[in-house]
Amino acid sequence: MLNKLSETIYYMSNQDENDRPTLGLVCGDQYSLIIDCGNSTQHAKDFLLEIEKLNVPPVKYVVITHAHWDHFLGMNEFDATVIVNSQTNELLKVWQSYTFGDSSLQTYSQTKLMSDKCIEIIQTEIPNRENFKLNSPHIIFEETLTLDLGNKICVLEKINSTHSDDATIIYIPDEKVIFLGDCVYGTTTNSLFHYKKSLLLPMIEAVQKYNAEAFLLGHESICDLEEMQTFWGELRAASEAAKSSSLENAIESFKLENKRNPNDDELFYIKAFVNDHIIQSL
Repeated sequence: MLNKLSETIYYMSNQDENDRPTLGLVCGDQYSLIIDCGNSTQHAKDFLLEIEKLNVPPVKYVVITHAHWDHFLGMNEFDATVIVNSQTNELLKVWQSYTFGDSSLQTYSQTKLMSDKCIEIIQTEIPNRENFKLNSPHIIFEETLTLDLGNKICVLEKINSTHSDDATIIYIPDEKVIFLGDCVYGTTTNSLFHYKKSLLLPMIEAVQKYNAEAFLLGHESICDLEEMQTFWGELRAASEAAKSSSLENAIESFKLENKRNPNDDELFYIKAFVNDHIIQSL
């Protein structure tokens, strides 16, 4: 089922139970644009079936927000121009070299090239996977790219991100809507979940320069401006408190600065920034 954000913007909500991220649809007078391809053939087909129920212009473009499997493995199902930034393109080349039969998947599991969840989805939601080969993108951009769907401008920008090094965000100016993919999340290194502290402020600045009122996130679906400002504030406060690899010191620093205990979300972020200090010291 597609959620209607406006007369020209729709989205399919994330489904955490099977690692399906939010997928977006932006419609102009002439063409439509899809944001992210889904985590499998089946995810992409489910999305396309929902789009077919709408009276919208033909899909001309598909934008992939970053090269994590749950956002691109459905790529082959779209008869459209696939767009990525240059860094995402390099990462996708690795996946284009993969094969997906049982023997290959077993090897990827043993070598940690793919997560167990990724392999489970491939096995259950990509038919004829023994012959499956990931397609190549069609348009590669460097920093920014502007698309006109017909009285509907979409601005693509590659930004610094605490989640991945290849994040693309998509801004629709007349709607004040921005698709963020997973860029605002943390990442896992050496089994430690962390936020990249050095990239936090550049990322927030990159997003806040756009006059957005609705924010579509990869695994939260939609947030309004107040929710995002709260989120930014919690991340900043947690980052400022975590000055070393000591969680105890970080919590005490937070209490002194904010005159209260951290809430559950802030404590989670504090731990993530402390983990970043641990990772940087390795």
